[in-house]
Amino acid sequence: MRAIQIDRFGTPDVLGIADVPEPEPGAGEVLIRTVATSINPVDDKTREGAIGEGTPPLPMTLGWDLAGIVVDGGTSGLRAGERVIAMSHQLNSGRGTWADLVTIPAQAVATAPRSVSLVEAATLPLPGLTAWQTLDWLAVEAGERLLIAGAAGAVGGLALQIARARGAKVDALVSRDVQVAFARDNGADFVTTDRRALEERTYDAVFDTFGAFVTKAVTDGGRYASIATQAGPVPDLSSRGVRTTVNQVREDGTGLHELTKLVDSGSLQLRVHSTFGLQEIQAAHERFLQGSLTGKITVVF
Repeated sequence: MRAIQIDRFGTPDVLGIADVPEPEPGAGEVLIRTVATSINPVDDKTREGAIGEGTPPLPMTLGWDLAGIVVDGGTSGLRAGERVIAMSHQLNSGRGTWADLVTIPAQAVATAPRSVSLVEAATLPLPGLTAWQTLDWLAVEAGERLLIAGAAGAVGGLALQIARARGAKVDALVSRDVQVAFARDNGADFVTTDRRALEERTYDAVFDTFGAFVTKAVTDGGRYASIATQAGPVPDLSSRGVRTTVNQVREDGTGLHELTKLVDSGSLQLRVHSTFGLQEIQAAHERFLQGSLTGKITVVF
């Protein structure tokens, strides 16, 4: 079978399609035929060699997101032919999803949304779970004020919609003027590209997707979560009673199930910027590197 692998680090030309053995599902695992996947920043960093000691040994199959069809559900209750989505923590498990067939723990799998294609569904797992789990840590409740820094990105755009569905009042910091309309259209009450326009000590919670560290915006006794691991820890705000974290995503089929319900209810819109075939994987990464994306880069098998 085919898998997208690297045997060295570098620019997108290190990506190649390798012939690898078909995986055999173990106890508690599901065998899935991949229909589509998508590119995340972690995939780009892994290819470059920027992860460091946390990188699985080479050669490795890349990929975290997965949308496909069940081949063997094992004891999971999933039937052959069912449409599913999953996220594999590729750095921890060494189990990349950019392959024709993928075995993945049953608890990391959820039935795919019925209202969208599998190509669209492939944009959901990693950014959706990152948004969902970070909002859970922030414990944002209905009526609370939340600031999302990077509210038009892959994670921030989903976090904005999820938070609105939970009843929070959301303001947005975006990086470019062209992103203002997206944030407003998806429920942000106030949108700005200028962090100086943010009121100090106003927000019950701040969700920082890119290391903006707009710490003055969070109220005393509030919560501040960053997902920008490359930017380092959030400054110590304990003197103001502010809890802080740098949150890292984890495999979570239950969370994916909840996200699927939001998609099918119309509360969560998924965005595909462009789609590439498997043979175009290098071009897909080149487009990812150009930035200015209005959705995710997807790859179909």
